[in-house]
Amino acid sequence: MSKPKPKRIETQAPAVAAPAEPIVLLLQIGAALRPLADPVQAVPMRAYMLDQFAFLGIRATPRRQALRGLPRLTSWTAADLLSVAEALWEMPEREFQYVAVDLLAKHHRQLGVDSLSHLLQLVQRRAWWDTVDGLAGVVGDILLRARTLQPDAQRQMDDWLGHPSLWVRRVAMLHQLGWKAQTDQPRLFRYALALAPETEFFIRKAIGWALRDHARSQPEAVRTFLADYAHVLSGLTRREAGKHLG
Repeated sequence: MSKPKPKRIETQAPAVAAPAEPIVLLLQIGAALRPLADPVQAVPMRAYMLDQFAFLGIRATPRRQALRGLPRLTSWTAADLLSVAEALWEMPEREFQYVAVDLLAKHHRQLGVDSLSHLLQLVQRRAWWDTVDGLAGVVGDILLRARTLQPDAQRQMDDWLGHPSLWVRRVAMLHQLGWKAQTDQPRLFRYALALAPETEFFIRKAIGWALRDHARSQPEAVRTFLADYAHVLSGLTRREAGKHLG
């Protein structure tokens, strides 16, 4: 007598969470962060930013850990991502702007050159070095990727270099950070000289930072540039640029 066949058990594939709507995502972010607020920690964080912004009092690591459970946004359009960033920018506590920068940086491949005009607006709002430098990284990621098909994509940075806002000019100066061998060296040096006459600390610091970053892959070129233009570049810029040149 043959053994009865085992009864087939129907199984269902685990449900995949549907992509969150922008408003739902915003609620999830708020629900994840607000319980972690630490008013005591918020005091020095606010002071460090010269009392310009309110803070929940959540440091970067716990903030990012709290948001690990957010739904995947790989199917989102650039418009969706930018709308969430815009809404986060309107929230009073600074941590929400940091979340916006993190989201844009994580999903920069979903953004294109046509997103730069929106990022330009974010750069200028609630502007200080902390968010500006994060957005500079997003801009740089977009342009480095775009250059493959659009060799002239960086020309937008030429316009930003002459922008009335010092923060926009800072982004133009910093957008090639981390590009290493792919750095457009003539443009980097041209930008440094164009901004060199400025007396603004955040501009002089940015020039030095950009040159120092390039010196990691092209130390001799940067050393020569600093020597040739020592009479033009500020002491702050030269010190910042030469930190690892010996």
